[in-house]
Order: sequence, then C-alpha cells, then structure tokens
Amino acid sequence: MTVQTNTVTWSGQVQEEAVAILGGEGGMIVSPTKVGYIIMTSDKQGLERKFAAKNRRRNKPGVVLCGSMAQVRTLAQMTPEIEALYQKHWDEDILLGCILPWRASGKALIPQDGSEELMMDQRETSCFVIKFGTPSEQIAQTMWEEHHRFTFASSANPSGQGNRGLVAGIGTQIEQAADLIIAADDYVASIQPDKSIATRYEQGVMVSMVDATGHLIPEQKGQVGVQPAPVLIRKGLAVDRIMHHLSDIFPTWDYRHGFYY
Repeated sequence: MTVQTNTVTWSGQVQEEAVAILGGEGGMIVSPTKVGYIIMTSDKQGLERKFAAKNRRRNKPGVVLCGSMAQVRTLAQMTPEIEALYQKHWDEDILLGCILPWRASGKALIPQDGSEELMMDQRETSCFVIKFGTPSEQIAQTMWEEHHRFTFASSANPSGQGNRGLVAGIGTQIEQAADLIIAADDYVASIQPDKSIATRYEQGVMVSMVDATGHLIPEQKGQVGVQPAPVLIRKGLAVDRIMHHLSDIFPTWDYRHGFYY
C-alpha cells in the first residue's frame, strides 16, 4: 500500500485530528480495533459515506461505540442481568457487543439529521459495543464526554470481506473515501499474538438481547428455560470467555452463529 497524506500512525494517545474530523460535519475515518480496522462516523452524512464506501446493505443493526459503562446505561435499555454481563466484560477488558433497544432518553440524543434511520434496524435496535480497542476507544470516549457526539462503526473493508487486521486490507474504495486513516497494524496483531493472519478472529462477539420484535428479553433470575433468552449470533474474539460469563449469569441462552442475518 502506498501511504497517503491522510494516513497517520497511531500516536498511542487520543488522535486529536480524528476527533476534529468526527466533530465536524460528515467526517469519516478508519481506525484500528482489537479485531482489525473500522470505519467511524458521527452523523447521517458520515453514515451515508460509510454505506457508499462499503456497498453495504442497510438491514443490519447499527453499531454504536461506547467509551464507558455510563454511556451504555444512558443509551440502551438493559435488565440488571444484561448490565452485569457488560460490567463483567468491561472489568476484564473483553470486546462485547449486544443488540439492545434504545432508551427513550438515549434516542432523543441522536442527531436530528436522519441518523436514526441509518444506525438502527427496522426493530429500532442497535449493537452497543464496549472494549473494542484502545485507539478507537480513546476517540469514542473523547467524542462522547467532551463533544457529546456519538461514534458509529462498521468494519473497514468491502462488505463480506475481511481486512486481516492490516491497513493495507481496507480496500482502495475505503482508502480513497476516508478523511483520515490511523495505522496500527502492530497493535491489532498484539491482541491475538498466537494467531496468524489466516486464523485470527476478525470480528467481535455479538449477542442479541431482544426478541423478534426488538423488545428486551425478560430477566431469568436463576430460573431455567426462560424464553426469549440471549442468543449469541456472531462468534469472534474471546468467544470462549464470553460464553463462560453468559453461562454464569443466564441459565438459558442460545448459540446461533449467523442467526440474525
């Protein structure tokens, strides 16, 4: 890959130029996570650019990057059991995304520019993600806490393909469309040091916490067989640890990789 003028190496600190771009109108950047590179945007114009750059279908739930547990609590509906699951993974620095309905007060914070249509599925749910990787976490946290702005995400590669955790793998279309690319291949590789490019996980685990209509699942309170239950719909990084924690909190849950799509 020929490094362009819009490509910078991660500084180890919050990338201020990324915050400046996302704090403006229609900004779109590429940033590293634990499982590869993602596109980050903050408004409808940026989301439209993301869909165009990825040639992505619009039926999937939007991904909301959360830089703190307080942000998850502010935005998403959760039962005490779901919140406990998030907190466990926050404390252990484990990447986790759950499909959840929005709180009314959280939905009111979404920019009134049409973003809502592009960051939710038809059930008005989104995937709220935590502990996705230091470089991007720093940006998301700063955007939320200092600028009161969301950061939305999607993998930085042509839809259906992976980037192998390499900035060279994001594809020409995304490379040319992004306002800024933050390169940190070494950081991505450090998360799964025992894996090769061919065997590493390229995505995080996603768990659905809603029923078919998008309503929150009921609490189980230790009872077996309560339905609807959590459904692990996408395997990924640390799936074994996440399944262990699911089993500790929820007596009943399902494994259905690829079920949502």
